Amino acid sequence: MKLQINKYLLIAVLIFSISCTEKEDESFSFVQLCDTQLGFDSEGYENDVDKFKRAVAQINELNPDFVIVCGDLVNIPVDSTFSDFKKIAAGLKMPCYNAPGNHDVGNNPTDSTLTYYRKTIGKDYYEFHHKGYSFIVTNSQLWKGNSGNESDRHDLWFKQTLKNQSAKNYPVVVVGHYPLFSEKPEEEEGYFNFPSLKRQELLALFSRNNVVAYLSGHAHKLIINNYDNIQMVSGETLSRNFDNKPFGFRLWQVSPDTVMQNFVPLQTTLVHDGIIK
Repeated sequence: MKLQINKYLLIAVLIFSISCTEKEDESFSFVQLCDTQLGFDSEGYENDVDKFKRAVAQINELNPDFVIVCGDLVNIPVDSTFSDFKKIAAGLKMPCYNAPGNHDVGNNPTDSTLTYYRKTIGKDYYEFHHKGYSFIVTNSQLWKGNSGNESDRHDLWFKQTLKNQSAKNYPVVVVGHYPLFSEKPEEEEGYFNFPSLKRQELLALFSRNNVVAYLSGHAHKLIINNYDNIQMVSGETLSRNFDNKPFGFRLWQVSPDTVMQNFVPLQTTLVHDGIIK
């Protein structure tokens, strides 16, 4: 009898250990890059290229699960700038997910600018999953401006995708370019936030559908807000910071129970042999 009890006790310990290991395995990290925007630095194009290369080397050393770029990949969207962006980003040792910004597709995207972005960079809105989390990458320019059928299709896709992920009980991270708001949800619309009606609609959708974070860029200054326990972070850029904060990026640490982020300053020198020269 004692032997049988010990056997069951051993099985219970093994099950508990496996369960704990699986939960630990669900933890992950990712990097939020804001406005690489090659060509926007006041000191010249090559300075932006250099900073992006240094960021890639530094991120490879940190070894997150993936990288998200929150729009404005380049300052002027032409073959040469997009080619430089892709060449440098290819040096990352992990997947890189891009969201389009207004400098990538225009303040009011057209069939031409959207086709060019999709052909050159890839999809402008999509979703992906990672260790129990859903990431919904949006083309927030189609919310900020009005591009007719393109805006309607994007809006319908987002609402259905968000509803589907919420029904599966996935925690959801939404990625865009524009911050929904800078200081308070009731503020007036300006260049650096969303139209008021769309903002209120999205905030209500986020609250009802298990959104835990909204990542953005565009502001070129640090904006961190919390709305109904939803973290809203527009981080420091690699191109130019209007609030004079140092260049860098945000490192997010995610577990089944918590979502946290902190700032990582850009190193001043290239330190890794694996960078793109």
